[in-house]
Amino acid sequence: MSLNLVDRGIQAPLVWRLTWGPMVIALVVGLLSLWLFWDGLVVMGSSWLDSPEYSHCLLIPPIAAFLVWQQKDRLEEIPFEGSAWGVVLVLLGGGFLVLGQLATIYTLVQYAYVLTLYGLVLSFTGRRAFRLLAVPMLILAFMIPLPQFVLYNLSAKLQLLSSALGVWFMRLFGITVFVEGNVIDLGGYKLQVAEACDGLRYLFPLMTLAFLMAYFYKGALWKRAFVFLSSIPITLLMNSWRIGTIGLMVEHWGISMAEGFLHEFQGWMVFMLSAALLLGEMALLNRVGHESGTWRQLFGVEFPRPTPAGAAVRNRVLPRTFLAAAGALLLFVMIAVVLPRPAEVVPARSSFVDFPMTYGRWTAHREAMEAAYLDQLKLDDYLLANYNDDAGHSVNVYFSYYNSQRKGDAVHSPRACLPGGGWELRTFDQRALPGIRINGQPLRVNRTLIELGNQRQLVYYWFQQRGRVVTNEFAVKWFIFWDAVTRHRTDGAMIRLITVVPLGGSEVDADRQLTEVAADIAPDLARFIPN
Repeated sequence: MSLNLVDRGIQAPLVWRLTWGPMVIALVVGLLSLWLFWDGLVVMGSSWLDSPEYSHCLLIPPIAAFLVWQQKDRLEEIPFEGSAWGVVLVLLGGGFLVLGQLATIYTLVQYAYVLTLYGLVLSFTGRRAFRLLAVPMLILAFMIPLPQFVLYNLSAKLQLLSSALGVWFMRLFGITVFVEGNVIDLGGYKLQVAEACDGLRYLFPLMTLAFLMAYFYKGALWKRAFVFLSSIPITLLMNSWRIGTIGLMVEHWGISMAEGFLHEFQGWMVFMLSAALLLGEMALLNRVGHESGTWRQLFGVEFPRPTPAGAAVRNRVLPRTFLAAAGALLLFVMIAVVLPRPAEVVPARSSFVDFPMTYGRWTAHREAMEAAYLDQLKLDDYLLANYNDDAGHSVNVYFSYYNSQRKGDAVHSPRACLPGGGWELRTFDQRALPGIRINGQPLRVNRTLIELGNQRQLVYYWFQQRGRVVTNEFAVKWFIFWDAVTRHRTDGAMIRLITVVPLGGSEVDADRQLTEVAADIAPDLARFIPN
């Protein structure tokens, strides 16, 4: 005859369960939050499907759900007491949602959703249980795409680093190679380190994988942090090794080694090798310090224990803080319904096709931009022309214009673009151009002297955005947000002037030429770039 725990005088363990009533209410609140943030979530899902850098994000929600389920046995032992801090997070998330909707800045809406979700869970479970869910909840932040201007600048820097390290690897094997920015010249073939080779396609999924590995690893906190952070240099080094290997194969077996299926297969192999390096790194870290236990004990995927037989069951009730958080969410739903979603204002303007090609002694001829650059820049209008005079001087003029910069498509800064072509910025400062005014403001420009080998060029550029002349890239982003909220406009342009500084020539002459062309074109810009 078997005896139960009570018969033996042993107190039965206590477990907590959700009944159907609170479960349905929590589900309805969760669905309500999805509806509230739906526009931003749809854009996020499109990024997962369209951008190779984020294709792994499709796996993050089910992974997060699995990590929550892993804590089932521990959560059963904890009463859910709720937390007022969860209500605060929901209010913050709702505030960011309103700003994101007014500005139609989807990244802000996406982060607002994750913040609101954190708040709902915290208001329901309380701080003690939320500690068990912190990592499964935190991984959701990895599914949000970076703002486009951050992604572009990061990509540009990774391209340069990958090119430099890849060339170093090639030279180790005695290959004669010349590099200019992101272009690696192997003599008979030029290898372009494009965005697809910048390493971001490995970096984001590898960081996510490293985060999961560090979570499952039971070593010291510093070891887990080391594993996660090491995914960044591992990505950079392995991507550079891939570029170097491609150069080595092209040198010995021809151009086909850098194209087609083989090129894609190399990318897949690099990612798998990077993951293997992370595992090897953890195996080595396991030998450092005083952790006790086997490798399997210190690193492994655990499953929740079954509910003890004979356990006493108590029903959970909805904490008041969760009801308050749900009420706050409902308030923002009503605000979203009432709040008008203003259409973006796209002001009328003249096309750059009509921009004057003659100014005094300067006569210009237009140039067409290559399709590959147009696909990358995603601009709405541009002008690329060389203004020449009878003395042989030439000033290259480039205007890029966007009707809208809300979704991340925005003017690209020459400070990020020029190094990709191999140019080095020798000097960089701002300069006021005397006597030149745009929209009643004195014209102040970014001035940089760039060099490539024995070539030197002087560059002026500025951002002209909705009546403002701005030189700081971060100020441009702030004004895009501010004007999106207050004026429902995000149109804008970038103006860039370049002239050659001859060997032995003076920068003073180059400054004079750029200033003269800037003075000529300034009065006409308002017709093409609305205030």
